Amino acid sequence: MTHWIGDVFTSDVGWNHLETLVDIGDRMAGSDGERRAAEATRDVLTDVGARNVQLEEFDIQGWTRGSATIGAGDSTRETIALPRSPAGEVTGELVDLGYGLPSDFEETDIEGKVVMVASNVPDHYDRFIHRREKYYYAVDRGAAAFVFRNHVEGCLPPTGSVGTPESPIGEIPAIGVSKEVGSRLSRRREGETVEVAVEAETHDATSQNVHADLGPDTDEAVLLTSHVDAHDIAEGAMDNGAGTAVVVEVANALADRETELDTRVHLVVYGAEEVGLVGSAHDAAERDHDSITAIVNNDGVVRGRTLSAHTHGFDRLDDLVTEVADDFDHPVTTIPEQGPHSDHWPYVQWGVPGYHLMSETGDEGRGWGHTFADTLDKLEVRNLREQSILLTELCVRLADDEFAVEHKEPETIAAALEAEDQAAGMKIIGDWPYDE
Repeated sequence: MTHWIGDVFTSDVGWNHLETLVDIGDRMAGSDGERRAAEATRDVLTDVGARNVQLEEFDIQGWTRGSATIGAGDSTRETIALPRSPAGEVTGELVDLGYGLPSDFEETDIEGKVVMVASNVPDHYDRFIHRREKYYYAVDRGAAAFVFRNHVEGCLPPTGSVGTPESPIGEIPAIGVSKEVGSRLSRRREGETVEVAVEAETHDATSQNVHADLGPDTDEAVLLTSHVDAHDIAEGAMDNGAGTAVVVEVANALADRETELDTRVHLVVYGAEEVGLVGSAHDAAERDHDSITAIVNNDGVVRGRTLSAHTHGFDRLDDLVTEVADDFDHPVTTIPEQGPHSDHWPYVQWGVPGYHLMSETGDEGRGWGHTFADTLDKLEVRNLREQSILLTELCVRLADDEFAVEHKEPETIAAALEAEDQAAGMKIIGDWPYDE
């Protein structure tokens, strides 16, 4: 029976929820807006027929943005603080380290200096370098402040958190500047003394995960996930209202196909992803990993038509999503490498089979994400519907008794990270969970 495909392709439930989320406004982790977004997600999952729908609260380090500036004298520029930057005012010589590759930090004396790096990596480099990795290279080398320069044109300063689970507030002031401001600073101020000033408040706060179930009441479960929080500077449509909208749309479709599910599908919409995967880390610490068939994490979907799937070396997951794509004659790109930068990772790092679902945009890096331009008008309802169809079928096949994928030993994941040259960066960030 294929009538469900037409139902999904004419459904508005996911898109309507996406509009609800972006219209809330500020969904920063720990904010009232994040809570209202979680409550709205709880309510819509109840409406589509999920059961055991509830919010689970947990404590987080709260952080509230104030003003931020960089410059000298009458050329001071307004910019934005990176979440969890400490407040403070520092001065130092401005050093532009370009892409901020590990070798750039090794080859340059940055002690006591204000370090600026780009938000992307060059095409010839063999892996992605996360913002936090660049930040902690700067910290490790004694920099006075960190400046994160966008590589995307449009006068868009980028945001994105710093800090670690053990020390949620970063060690040196951190700001984001647009490509244009960064270019001007490099041309006019490199080698000169500049001042970086950040105003921010820290406080105790609470976030929450949304939980719900579909299918039979089995101990084992397929986890279908997203995160509902977003940075406070934009609507968070792409990151990650769209991911939560897909979870809602897939849940709506699965509710009509529950008799086809041999295994429970457990929905988790996390809070506090943008400040260090706090919600998923909380859940992963509480959950029996052996009970998880696989995790299907949606973070970055809908931005483009072609889905991409990090499969983390799980060949059976790679084969399955490729089979679904072939059966529906729809493009999907698979990426077998480890992807330690979203809510699947607190599970996958311990050997749980997992997907990180995104979509290709043709842009380098995040594109509009983590900027003021992350708005609803960049998305198309067609992409949401088509990807929801694929992911509904993927979940049904994952929940079939005939499907099996073996968990890996944590040592195998650690070895893969070492082989992919990701381990050193994770260690300096404080994200390496394995015994040496």
